[in-house]
Amino acid sequence: MKIFSRYKLGNIELKNRVVMAPLTRSRAENNIPNQLMSEYYGQRASVGLIITEGTAPSANGLGYPRIPGIYNEAQIKGWQKVTSKVHEKGGKIFLQLMHTGRASHPANMEEGTEVVAPSAIGLSGEMYTDQQGMQPYPVPKEMSQDDVVQAQNEYVQAAKNAIKSGFDGVEIHAANGYLIDQFINTASNKRSDEYGGSLENRSRFALEVAQKVIAAIGAEKTGIRISPYGAFNDMETFENLEETYEYLARELGQLKLAYIHIVEMASLGGPEVPLALKLKIRAAFGGPIIRSGGLDREQAEATLNNDEAELVAFGRSLIANPDLVYRMENELALQAPDSNTFYTPGEKGYTDYPFAAVNVN
Repeated sequence: MKIFSRYKLGNIELKNRVVMAPLTRSRAENNIPNQLMSEYYGQRASVGLIITEGTAPSANGLGYPRIPGIYNEAQIKGWQKVTSKVHEKGGKIFLQLMHTGRASHPANMEEGTEVVAPSAIGLSGEMYTDQQGMQPYPVPKEMSQDDVVQAQNEYVQAAKNAIKSGFDGVEIHAANGYLIDQFINTASNKRSDEYGGSLENRSRFALEVAQKVIAAIGAEKTGIRISPYGAFNDMETFENLEETYEYLARELGQLKLAYIHIVEMASLGGPEVPLALKLKIRAAFGGPIIRSGGLDREQAEATLNNDEAELVAFGRSLIANPDLVYRMENELALQAPDSNTFYTPGEKGYTDYPFAAVNVN
């Protein structure tokens, strides 16, 4: 099957076309990666490429409890344990850079930080904090020009720190209603300067982040994740949405990024991304595409065989099946994940899912 064939992504050789999708797991106590996380990622190193959970490029980017960062020395050293373990087991690993923007709360952040976004528009509903339980989302500070530049520079420094930590590359998170997506989407961007209004202006922040990260670590080590038609975090379907993503893909293609990772949430009840748009993005970009969103083995294989993508990502099935590649190769039954332990501290529902009895960890 094509899914189990080798693939060269930029300058790195992947042993198969299976990608571990980024999965927030909230195990980083004090926002520092630890030995438990090293074990978790090491267990899953049989996939072609691991993309880590969303990782804050700065203290302002911390949104959720116990998510890791990559902006101080303790975090860099913590991630080194993870990359060493994955490489020791023959795997490849990219760090996902996720600034949550307005999807945050001060109780989940360090002192002296602030919740920032393209416009001063708060999210509806509440978010969980360890200290105070469920809390309403605050109205974020509208980013000034200086704030925009600062945030972009934070992505750059985070990317450099990731390479220092031993990562093979980074994925810029421009999806799911987080900071970069907040610039792209009209629900959260009401700016009237060069970062708001037209589709080119709303795409500017994403493209400038990509340009600066590439300048720092190289295009072959830089991927990006997008979520057209995404509704998570109060994103909306806006006028000229498809034109926006086609434009974004074309501009990213000129930058020669390592890949575009298209995520869709239809399997979790979100809007479907039309195949025609995914193919438009693919054609405009001209480089490798990762597809993800509720795929099983047969759907993933069909996606590859139909020339719709080069790589296919799995999420929840990799939570519960650290040896997913082995199980798929041998057509073994998959274990179901325990959703109650997705974001809880400790090893339960994290590193304690058993490997198939005939497999060797």
